[in-house]
Amino acid sequence: MFFIFFLIFSNSKKITFRNFFDASISGLLFHGLYLGGVFYALSKGISASVIALIVSLTPILTSVLAKIYLNEIFSKMQWIGTLLGFTGAVIIIFSDLKEGLSLIAVFAGLIGLISSSIGMIWQKRISSNLSLSGNNFIQALSASVFHLILALLFENYFMNFTNDFIFAMSWQIIAISLGAFLILMWLLKNKQANQTSSLYFLIPPFSAIMAYFVLNEQMSYLDIIGLLISSVGVFFVIKFKHKTL
Repeated sequence: MFFIFFLIFSNSKKITFRNFFDASISGLLFHGLYLGGVFYALSKGISASVIALIVSLTPILTSVLAKIYLNEIFSKMQWIGTLLGFTGAVIIIFSDLKEGLSLIAVFAGLIGLISSSIGMIWQKRISSNLSLSGNNFIQALSASVFHLILALLFENYFMNFTNDFIFAMSWQIIAISLGAFLILMWLLKNKQANQTSSLYFLIPPFSAIMAYFVLNEQMSYLDIIGLLISSVGVFFVIKFKHKTL
């Protein structure tokens, strides 16, 4: 699917070895270690709320790394926005937090956090004329090889093709790996890494909204308050790029 998308929508079909190498590293970091770490943590019993809290640290870690490796300037208003975004995410998560964490699940979540932040810095740092569709194709290819090796070494060779499984996998492939990561790559190409990562603060509130409509989970007043605070924080980070207090 990714290859067909590349053939149809990419103006240039040329892929140099440097292009392939850079995009492969991004694929390993984003699709391999980040998504792999998150889903492995979920498989080991960590709650969606806790893994969302861990992932919500991505903008903070990315902002620190961007200042060191990309010389990106973060204004005081943007730091305030980062704090507000994180605060809103924490409010939502702790309003529905569950106990009982395993060390391996938390460790996998931290691997996902670190990989996502490093992936943003890497993608922003590399200079490539590779199209977004070509970049996404190579990322998916490298991550597929990575996960195939892990599956051959550690997994049982069985899949139960239920309707739920097919729908879930289709969503992961089309909506996340293809759609969401294309948008993420475009944002990293056109925006600062710390600005782009601030959107991660919106994951917990919008997850709560989707759970309300799809899973019939009730939204509390804390969820609504957290959503508003996170939204204001992201607005600060994006709006006040060149402004300080």
